[in-house]
This record gives sequence, structure tokens and C-alpha cells, in this order.
Amino acid sequence: MTDRVNPSVRSDYIAFQQHSTRWWDNDSYRHVNNAVYYSFFDSAVNQILIEAGVLNIDTSPVIGLVVETNCRYYAPIAFPDTIHTGVRVSKIGTSSVHYEIGLFRNDSDHASADGFFVHVYVDRMTNKPQPIPDDTRKLLETLRAGR
Repeated sequence: MTDRVNPSVRSDYIAFQQHSTRWWDNDSYRHVNNAVYYSFFDSAVNQILIEAGVLNIDTSPVIGLVVETNCRYYAPIAFPDTIHTGVRVSKIGTSSVHYEIGLFRNDSDHASADGFFVHVYVDRMTNKPQPIPDDTRKLLETLRAGR
């Protein structure tokens, strides 16, 4: 997605999470600060994993750590917008997964921003890379683009 010139559209994504912007998300320019976009990315991916039962943030022995992110901005988001975060998986490796994400403001079909998010799965105690757990891999396959 990093070479995209035009915003993605909702139909590019497989799963969606909804988030509300908050008053304090706005910066002095009266739109959501760019750092908050990454929070939307992180929240959407982890919410999908938690809801599917493949991530317990307190006890899962293997967890995904963010090693790379990217975001391209197309249109501002501001409080009190509702954000629909589209997620799909573009690549699954032995211990890593590459998510593609789009942020859609209210009912817009075109993303206000899109980008990617990479998790590397590690042992919670040692932080050493581990193969993606089977149940997580099965979920990620359902999110794979072009399946």
C-alpha cells in the first residue's frame, strides 16, 4: 500500500472496527493529530484478535509486537467523527504478519488515511521470535486479501 496515490475504498477491506474520535484527539489545527491515526490502527488489529479469542493481553504466551507502521493521509478527521477502520492481511510469514488498514470518516467510501502495520510474534517472556500460533494463523488467513 505504500505506493498508493489515491485513497483506498471500503470494499478493499475484509473486517471493520468502529471507533469514536475524542475531544482531546484534536490538535491546534482542529483535526485529529497524526499520532492518533496509529492508535486507531493498533486498536483495530488488537480488537479483532481479542474478539476472535486468539489474543489474551494478560496471558497469551506468544504476542505480536509492532515492528513497522506507515500511514498516508488524504483527508482530515476531527471530533466528533466516527471512524470505521478497515483491516486486511496482505502477507503472512513464519513469525510476522503485514496488515493493511484504512480509516474511513463517518459514511465516506474513500479512506481519510490508509497504511500498514506489521506484527512480529514473540515469546512474551523472552521477546524472541516465535511462529505465529496455529489459531492466530487460521484467523489471519480469513483476513487475507484476495483469498
